[in-house]
Amino acid sequence: MNILLAIESSCDDTGAAVSRNGKILSNVVAGQVIHRQYGGVVPELASRAHQRHIVPVVQMALEEAGVSVADLDSIAFTRGPGLMGSLLVGVSFAKAMALSLEIPLIEVNHLHAHLIAHFIDEPVPPFPFLCLLVSGGHTQIIRVEDHLNYQIIGRTIDDAAGEAFDKAAKVLDLPYPGGPLIDKLAREGNRYAFHFTEPSIPALDYSFSGLKTSLLYFLRDRIKEDEDFIKNNLADICASYQHRIVDFLLSKLRKAAAETGIRHIAIAGGVAANSELRRRLDELAAEEGWATYIPAFEYCTDNAAMIAMAGHFKWLAKEFAGQDLPPFARVS
Repeated sequence: MNILLAIESSCDDTGAAVSRNGKILSNVVAGQVIHRQYGGVVPELASRAHQRHIVPVVQMALEEAGVSVADLDSIAFTRGPGLMGSLLVGVSFAKAMALSLEIPLIEVNHLHAHLIAHFIDEPVPPFPFLCLLVSGGHTQIIRVEDHLNYQIIGRTIDDAAGEAFDKAAKVLDLPYPGGPLIDKLAREGNRYAFHFTEPSIPALDYSFSGLKTSLLYFLRDRIKEDEDFIKNNLADICASYQHRIVDFLLSKLRKAAAETGIRHIAIAGGVAANSELRRRLDELAAEEGWATYIPAFEYCTDNAAMIAMAGHFKWLAKEFAGQDLPPFARVS
């Protein structure tokens, strides 16, 4: 029996979840609306909010799961990557609680947890499978060999897809977080109204900085001719820009599938909630004969349930962490 408490505090969402032998019993997330007025996450404000939220979030997760603190067998926590101040709150809480209860600690890589989110609910992908991970500051294509072993075969060399969405939203004067709003507006627009050149990047890697810059120059030139250009064409701009991002993401994924011969394809991370990406993946899967896998929406964005699942498989492998283990902000 393993009743596990999981803590997630990598960015601006405080999460706690409880699992029993790999089955999620509760999953609680507290968001932070304070960042909207700044157009992005303010690290110091995020860490302070985590300090306020973590105790009530953990209490609620335990109550919803119907377990007490004394029932816990282990505690898993997000070690990184993420904002260092935010990570410190979750890591310190997990260490102190595990020490007081004299139970094992399990450290989890946040990106690995996004991969393992596919095993929370059925259907689950068979090994090996390819996963397009599009989460915040990360865009990667990963070959997943088993629950604990994977190989990154493609990655962004600068900005990630999520950053390209959020920075575009800022240029378009849309409120934070901008990605979901661009997706919503794009549904009302023409994806072929404007053309943005696909970045030319070798192998299976990505780059979104040039695309972001091309949008900036495009808008600058159009506004010179018509100061109301953005207002009058907002839906078409969002649709065209989003179309290029999704096209770029899937073109590399298609290439990775061809090179590896793998036909089981997954997507994960916050951008996996994007409706255009999901629609186009379904179309591509029909063309290529892929079997595709996407976690439920609540498991795409940052959450503790995926930390619990990753922690469960580490528990089975007896991969435990020491009290001296520090958090890390970046992936080496």
